[in-house]
Amino acid sequence: MTSPDRTHPLTAPRPPHPPTPRQPEAPLPSRQSGAPPSRPGLALLRVALAGSLPELWKLAGWTVLSAAPAALSGKALALAVDRGFLARQPATGWGWLALFAAAATVSAWGTRNAYRPLARIVEPARDRLLRATADGALRQTAATRPDPDTAAVAVARITRQVEAVRDSLAGQLLLVSHLALTLVAVVAGTAALAPGALVPICAPLLLSIAAFAALTPRMARRQRELFTTEEELTASALRTMTALRDLTACGAEQQAVDRVLADVAANEAAGRALARLAATRHLLVALGARGPLAVLALTAPTLLRHGLSPGALLGALAYLLGTLEPALRLLVQGLGPSWLRLTVAAERLATTAVSEEEKPAVAPPSPVRRRPRPPALELRGVDFAWGRDAQPVLRDLRLTLRDGEHLAVVGPSGTGKSTLGALAAGLLHPDRGHVLLSGLPAAQLSPTALAALRMLLPQEPYLFTGTLAENLRWPDPSLSTARLRQALHDLDAASLTDRHGGLDGAVGPAALSPGERQLVALVRAYLSPAPLTILDEATSHLDATAELRIDQAFRTRPGALLTITHRPSQAARADRVLHLDTTAWSLTHRPR
Repeated sequence: MTSPDRTHPLTAPRPPHPPTPRQPEAPLPSRQSGAPPSRPGLALLRVALAGSLPELWKLAGWTVLSAAPAALSGKALALAVDRGFLARQPATGWGWLALFAAAATVSAWGTRNAYRPLARIVEPARDRLLRATADGALRQTAATRPDPDTAAVAVARITRQVEAVRDSLAGQLLLVSHLALTLVAVVAGTAALAPGALVPICAPLLLSIAAFAALTPRMARRQRELFTTEEELTASALRTMTALRDLTACGAEQQAVDRVLADVAANEAAGRALARLAATRHLLVALGARGPLAVLALTAPTLLRHGLSPGALLGALAYLLGTLEPALRLLVQGLGPSWLRLTVAAERLATTAVSEEEKPAVAPPSPVRRRPRPPALELRGVDFAWGRDAQPVLRDLRLTLRDGEHLAVVGPSGTGKSTLGALAAGLLHPDRGHVLLSGLPAAQLSPTALAALRMLLPQEPYLFTGTLAENLRWPDPSLSTARLRQALHDLDAASLTDRHGGLDGAVGPAALSPGERQLVALVRAYLSPAPLTILDEATSHLDATAELRIDQAFRTRPGALLTITHRPSQAARADRVLHLDTTAWSLTHRPR
């Protein structure tokens, strides 16, 4: 028997984080080769926003109304100081300030009303994303073998990434146009009010924006790593929750805990790496907002000597402190990360989502050329030794086992029979040569894929405490009661239900004899849809009559059968017999 870390998906070796997807996911049909990664995400966003054009126009109108007063703030303050309070006309000064307050009130009213069309845009877009993502996930599952990891990734995308797109999309639609209008208003207002202050304001601002643009690709990588580790953590948690019994029985609890904690640590590291960029963003805010303020303060005496009025200088400061700095903070701290979350999440969703326009049209059936099914098991020049300097137990082993064939493996103890079974099951990897299961390299298959392609029964099978039906249905709980009873009848094992209170009777390793444990495991293997069944002394505790009945039943079952046995009578019923000894191997064909 091999150790649990070779056999269970929770303890199998994995690459270091940040992980990459196990299989390339099908992109949107609209994606062209060589396209930048964000293009399918943007295409998905266009699909999500389809039909929202009228509401987008309404949102744009309210945004213009909310941003327009920014151009009046500095001018109104300058006029209030120069023509009002410094000219000893307080009523005029208060009038200009009242105008500024009225403009601010109009801006707040416009912002408030912008949320209504925003909700009518974002919520339907979220629903379209959910439908497209769920539809794509179901199509991928229908096209491939069901995989818990694929389901976990789909759940992570539907729950986490769709919501990330929804929240970020709302922020982008509400703030991008407002920010752009605000920046234009500040620059235009400063140019009209104090042209000499334009250079001290714009130079640090442009440097800040350029630095932020240079930082964006790194932020995008960190955001992708965060989403990837979230998907890995979701898949790991799902595998753990669905395999608690198996983990307890195998004694692999600590390994599973370590595995999940490693995924948690990887997700935490990705989050910390993204969070560390926040410090850089704070520096950019200081450069873009406080830099112009410092430069303007230092150049104020010179500007005043060259004709700049105190009111104009105060108005320029108002543009910086009251309008430019909040707008720049939105750009660097809000819109930047929000845009990254939006594009990266949409990019991830685009690998799964299928839009209405991209769904394949229903076409009439066309003739299909059936390809011959690959062999259930193929060994190509396999060598194996238990250690670097140990004598090989298998040398240049070559054989093919197809659907409907029965191969018996015989030989003295220590000649590698059980080793051959573990190699055929993909639990061990050869030192040289290749092991193929249904045409696929066993060394490259995940534990889930291996379980779908072969069933291995050792001499001492695994059973858990529960009902007889639960043991027979593992790992397929969808098997009907009628199917269970038919399998028990086919293997002449119906007496199990009589002795243990029926299918709902409680059984377990301690409640069953060694022969009964083997019989339960054989019925479970008989019910498995795997194209290859490997029986490693799996009938050693049964009598000859029961063994004959089981051999006959497995010969009628679809798939190939590999039996490792010491009994000549069992080997005599096989189509071929593989003889192993310490120096060579030979293959004997028997007439069926």
